[in-house]
Amino acid sequence: MLTPTSWKKIGTLALLLAAAATPAFAGEADIKIPDLTHVHFDGLGGVSGVTLMYLGILMCAIGAVFGLVQYTQTKALPVHSSMAGVSHMIWETCKTYLFTQGKFLAILWVLIGACMVYYFGVLSHNSAVNVVVILLASVLGILGSYGVAWFGIRINTVANSRTAFSALKGNALNTLFIPLRSGMSVGLLLVCVELFFMICILVFLPRELVGPCFIGFAIGESLGASVLRICGGIFTKIADIGSDLMKIVFKLPEDDPKNPGVIADCTGDNAGDSVGPTADGFETYGVTGVALISFLALALVDSQELCAMLIVWLFVMRALMIVTSLVSYFINEIISKAKYGSLKDFDYEAPLTHLVWITSAVSIGITFLASYFLLAHQPGVNSALWWVLSVIISCGTIAGALIPEFTKVFVSTNSRHVKEVTNCSKHGGASLNILSGLVAGNFSAFWMGLVIMLLMAASYYFSQNPALLALMPAKFMYAAPIFAFGLVAFGFLGMGPVTIAVDSYGPVTDNAQSVYELSQIEGKPGIAAEIERDFGFKPDFHNAKYQLEKGDGAGNTFKATAKPVLIGTAVVGATTMVFGIIMLLQKLYEIQVASGVAGPFKEVVGALSIVQPEIILGLIMGGSVIYWFTGASMQAVVTGAYSAVVYIKEHMKLDATTASEKDSKEVVRICTVYAQKGMWNIFIVVFCFALALPFFNAYFFIGYLIGIAFFGLFQAIFMANAGGAWDNAKKIVEVELRQKGTDLHAATVVGDTVGDPFKDTSSVAMNPVIKFTTLFGLLAVEIAVTMTNQALKTGIGVFFFAVALVFVYRSFYHMRIPDENSAGI
Repeated sequence: MLTPTSWKKIGTLALLLAAAATPAFAGEADIKIPDLTHVHFDGLGGVSGVTLMYLGILMCAIGAVFGLVQYTQTKALPVHSSMAGVSHMIWETCKTYLFTQGKFLAILWVLIGACMVYYFGVLSHNSAVNVVVILLASVLGILGSYGVAWFGIRINTVANSRTAFSALKGNALNTLFIPLRSGMSVGLLLVCVELFFMICILVFLPRELVGPCFIGFAIGESLGASVLRICGGIFTKIADIGSDLMKIVFKLPEDDPKNPGVIADCTGDNAGDSVGPTADGFETYGVTGVALISFLALALVDSQELCAMLIVWLFVMRALMIVTSLVSYFINEIISKAKYGSLKDFDYEAPLTHLVWITSAVSIGITFLASYFLLAHQPGVNSALWWVLSVIISCGTIAGALIPEFTKVFVSTNSRHVKEVTNCSKHGGASLNILSGLVAGNFSAFWMGLVIMLLMAASYYFSQNPALLALMPAKFMYAAPIFAFGLVAFGFLGMGPVTIAVDSYGPVTDNAQSVYELSQIEGKPGIAAEIERDFGFKPDFHNAKYQLEKGDGAGNTFKATAKPVLIGTAVVGATTMVFGIIMLLQKLYEIQVASGVAGPFKEVVGALSIVQPEIILGLIMGGSVIYWFTGASMQAVVTGAYSAVVYIKEHMKLDATTASEKDSKEVVRICTVYAQKGMWNIFIVVFCFALALPFFNAYFFIGYLIGIAFFGLFQAIFMANAGGAWDNAKKIVEVELRQKGTDLHAATVVGDTVGDPFKDTSSVAMNPVIKFTTLFGLLAVEIAVTMTNQALKTGIGVFFFAVALVFVYRSFYHMRIPDENSAGI
């Protein structure tokens, strides 16, 4: 944590920055949004852009109502009191975790808020009222990420016990639909809240504040997602590893109630696999939209009506995603009931896969249809533009369906790679298990990289169509592919609610298994007769466990499928977000040329060439940070898991029926402590590098942003899918082979504990880290380039770089397992 001396130094530096500042040049943080009231769409009978925005708000309300109704219906489902009690206890610990993280977020926001006040107040000369509004927009972004995460964790902790109880009825499809329904409500509410906030900023704020407020909103939601994703990832894997290792040490069954780590593990399932992805999804949809709006506002500054038309078109596409997801969900429900409704056993992954593909097909169809009515009949617009833009977006939508398919090749319980991991475990124990999982992760990175590259290449091809090139000013012709790549990222999210729904399915099924065991329902006297009397069915205890374990396997698979989609948007969309920095540097170069005085700025396209040393150095720096981040986040898990294991081993009471509430709460506390310790180090390093590097060289910083994006893409895919393969190899041993408690099971548990921080800590957190660095970097670059005193700039860069290195050092040397045999807390 920062010391008082460090705070003083940062405060002194802020004063130095203010003293050295010159008026800022217009950049991405100063984007000017055109007047939407002047845009009318002839294909829709002349309806205005603002009217369509109001209709978007109505769609948001419909989607939000659906999400809340689903919550009410889920809560009303039958559940035995023993299971409901466990579910409530998990919710209470989750609630404590959320409150703790909320306070932590508030502290970190102070740092970001100070930089925003300096930029928007001192450099951009906004009034105090305007600066306050921009700050409130950033708070709104944080509250959005935090609020949807809160809702997600609440409905998941309601659905877990209902799913566990439903399994006793023996109807597999109904049991599957409960977590899917809760996930769908989270996905829809997430998109509706994010879209509602952005439409309100666009329509109701003064035009001069819309651009800065969009940037503030994006920074806020990115900060919220980063904290909740990273802290949640560290927390959940400390708890998961601590709980899992007890299976080996004490030969305990899965989720044994006497294990004090189980409640923490259940909390972690929600903190890492519900809170994190929900906040991450909220941030992803917001930041991608802001990146595209910023691009249009900057590139089409001389074509205000065209810019307004395309911004409205983007928002209509985003609103229609609510409709397409709802329609697809109900179509899939009808098909699934007809196909699987009467079966006691089937492949749980099939209905989820069908939902993804149905949504993809419906989304593509709606994209073409809506684009035709919005753009095909507009005067002065190339008649081919509607289908060109639709094809480019559809490249992303297809990716949103193809990437899960390629992910399943490496992580599904039906995958040959996962079966190979299981086979290696039989013949070589934990050692070959781990090596085989690494193979699966590496192969997956190749194939998914190839898929993303081919779809981006297709979007590049269509970006050269005259209809799209005609949009770009002559001096920005190179920007057409940048816009296309941003639209691909946008298309990734065309089926956003469904992507979140199948992702949220996982933590509910995982928790349902735990709730079943913790409730000890099978051992209650006269329970079968009680359930038959009170609920009207005869419970099938034997089959219930099997179905819950199968559901958990499908959940593992689909948790894995969402990760590459989200990280893909970060990378594909990063080029669009960087465009604001590129335009700023080009403008400064033109001013420098007009002045006739030599200066530090270069013609931007040439300066960003791969032969320029600044770019190569920036790429290397970005890659190095990705590998540090991987190590730092995993180190926090390693040390925290050690502390949890030591505590659990010392307080395990094998003669007790259940662990004490005090012991369970202490394990939760240990997980929280190390999650925040790890996050402090990580945040300060990411924050300080984003501040330091632009002061050395802005072109170097662009190389750095590209480096963390592309190194991060492949590191994240490799780690996520290796972890998924290890996880489901264990699930095959538990479900298909039914060999819990054997040496084979122990070998797969070891592999799973290696994969836990791979898939749920380091890999998943790269998405918000990349986006936060890029967004905050926009402000940092503009602060740096407006200063003329090179010596002072270098001094500032060196200072923040040194602070970053101190915390890089701390992230290992202050987070190590202590030498003495104690938890060290």
